[in-house]
Amino acid sequence: MIPERILNWINGEEVPAESGEWLEKYDPHTGDLQSHAARSREVDISAAVEAGKRAQPAWADTPPVQRGLILHRIVRLMQDYQQDIGDIVAAETGKGPTAGYGETGGAIQCGLFYASEGQRLYGKTTTSGVENKYAMTVRMPVGVAGLIIAANTPIANVAWKVFPALICGNAAVLKAAEDTPATAWMFGKIAKEAGLPNGVLNIVQGYGPEAGQPLVEHPDVDIISFTGSTSVGKLVQRLAADRLAKVSLELGGKNPLVVCDDADLDNAARWVLLSAFSNAGQRCAAGSRIIIFVSVYDEFVEMLIERSRQLRMGNTDNDDLGPVINERQLENMLEAVKIAKGEGARILYGGERATQPDLASGYYMQPTLMDNVEPKAEISCTELFGPIAILYRVAGFDEALALANDSPYGLTSCIHTRSIHRAMRFTEKVYTGVAVVNAATYGSEPHMPFGGTRSSGNGSREPGTEALDVYSELKDIYINTLPEHL
Repeated sequence: MIPERILNWINGEEVPAESGEWLEKYDPHTGDLQSHAARSREVDISAAVEAGKRAQPAWADTPPVQRGLILHRIVRLMQDYQQDIGDIVAAETGKGPTAGYGETGGAIQCGLFYASEGQRLYGKTTTSGVENKYAMTVRMPVGVAGLIIAANTPIANVAWKVFPALICGNAAVLKAAEDTPATAWMFGKIAKEAGLPNGVLNIVQGYGPEAGQPLVEHPDVDIISFTGSTSVGKLVQRLAADRLAKVSLELGGKNPLVVCDDADLDNAARWVLLSAFSNAGQRCAAGSRIIIFVSVYDEFVEMLIERSRQLRMGNTDNDDLGPVINERQLENMLEAVKIAKGEGARILYGGERATQPDLASGYYMQPTLMDNVEPKAEISCTELFGPIAILYRVAGFDEALALANDSPYGLTSCIHTRSIHRAMRFTEKVYTGVAVVNAATYGSEPHMPFGGTRSSGNGSREPGTEALDVYSELKDIYINTLPEHL
């Protein structure tokens, strides 16, 4: 299903990069060359933005209900092609086929939600303080949306941004993640088949500095939505500030999961391992800081180690975690673990590259547990985006909450407890955008707002109806009646 050469979608047509150059995409499971994608640069971005700028006025004039019907056609085709999309996702990321299929199902749910918002693109009517005057607000498109996504959940990330941008009447230029080019290409193919007008959605392949940065800097891009690392997000914010462009940032996390002394330890261990290691830890919402009451620490750590030994690595449905997305990511993780060990960290399990014959050529990081790490150590304060979890001892609830909040990030969090009092206090006081009780640090649903505080974002929320505030502007309308003309 993956083309040998993956082109851009610009103005409804598949086109190579103007330079004729290609980037190389490698299979994370085998390390072999998987495909080539158009290596787009500023000239290609300009062509895509220009196509979007030409198409946007007519798309904005299309009634929202009609826009929603077109997006519904995309959703229905995604359902028809769900197996194909899932297979591409699995091949590009190294996930198992069922995981790729399930992720596509989540993207379909997201698309269905936003397509239906065409019938509910509400403004409001309200009263005026002046006689014979009526007040209301309506939603207006922003213009051309520049969308930049990560590769960890590629089809979900596409849906997360494209559907709300389009239902609000914007045209979009999507900069695909360079590690999952075929997933974005396939979505463009489906949008074309569904009859989305040419130029409303343009998809460009390429590296961040060569394609992403020109998209952020382009003067005709009115809104930029970025999902990725905090360091790149800060760069996006600085570049966009020069022209006061609207920006939505969904950035990294170093998410705490607290295990209290009254927790169901069996349930907690299950969710700790899923939070830390599923999707090879490549979630902004991954649980990478495990905060454990000292009274159950030794017992719980033994449970985690024993269950970690049973985890299987690979890219089949029988495996628990796959590879990380590329060689660079793997090397960064190995270096971070090496530095932490040099500073006194104790590796409880894993900590190395997988060496099994069927995994050694891929980008496999062993599921890793470590402790004896200071809360202010670099590895405690830096998102690694891989299957690495740090365990911390705390005396009780107050210390656990304080440690959970002692982070530059504030994306997601979780507490495991049987106490409604602890659960309510934690969800009220933890400084994160998402708080969970007795499950994982991930699992947000497409109809709910997602985002974080501090270095995890800039205050915007996607998806949910809150994303409509990102991709639209409110206009106040005042209507004055003239009684003498009644």
